[in-house]
Amino acid sequence: MKVIRARHAGACYGVQRALDMAYAAICDGSTAYTLGPLIHNPQVVAELKQRGVGEASSLDDIAEGIVIIRSHGVVPQVKQEAERKGLPIIDATCPHVARAQKAASSLAEAGYHVIAVGEAGHPEVEGMKAHAEITGKPCLVVATPDELPEHIDEPVGIVVQTTQAKEALDAVVDELLARGIEPQVKNTICFATRQRQEAAAELAEQVDALVVIGGRNSSNTTRLYDICKAVCPKSYHVEVPDEIDPAWFCGCAVVGVTAGASTPEDQIAAVIERLETL
Repeated sequence: MKVIRARHAGACYGVQRALDMAYAAICDGSTAYTLGPLIHNPQVVAELKQRGVGEASSLDDIAEGIVIIRSHGVVPQVKQEAERKGLPIIDATCPHVARAQKAASSLAEAGYHVIAVGEAGHPEVEGMKAHAEITGKPCLVVATPDELPEHIDEPVGIVVQTTQAKEALDAVVDELLARGIEPQVKNTICFATRQRQEAAAELAEQVDALVVIGGRNSSNTTRLYDICKAVCPKSYHVEVPDEIDPAWFCGCAVVGVTAGASTPEDQIAAVIERLETL
């Protein structure tokens, strides 16, 4: 059985940067905590814990030590509170996420009513929303055009979760245009995300089955899986090699492999090695 890897797959710059910053924080024996998981990859989070980087649900759980802001970013009030408590901060927010936060606040300051296209409750989206609400105006979060309210105040500005598919952004914009509303759009989708999505769709057309590697709590990995499944029905989402069932590949000559932006290289290599032994 031939195994083909997608042209673009695995940990992006922002994720690798966050990991490097976390490990550097404890290289001298310092105590460090991330607020929530540093990245959406359970295996990596477990390894961080083993090496001395704890995970806290809020600043209330941290009496002392370094606070590492995770790659998804946080609402501005968290940084302010950490500074008030005298806790040193390492900001590992992905630069693309920081750009989306800045776009949200800039639109709000310019007088736009901001709509964030993304998953309500996702930490990155919550951070964008909070940055958009600095002027006191509420920020609307929608995942699809169906979630848009009947009445929308103008002018409208749009930002988008960095890991969203462009089709989701386009669908919301098209609905607004159909209503006679011309929004100011800040396309804050990360280029690495788009690369991985396009490469996954391309690979899905060439293989008999496809394995998507990454955390089940990772929105970008889940989106990759959805893209692959729509093209290649025999698509499977796994976190570790032990989850692979040989029966999935009965009659398959070629199997594809892709991975989300929160998936490090060693996890990809382990899955490929497993597939090559079937």
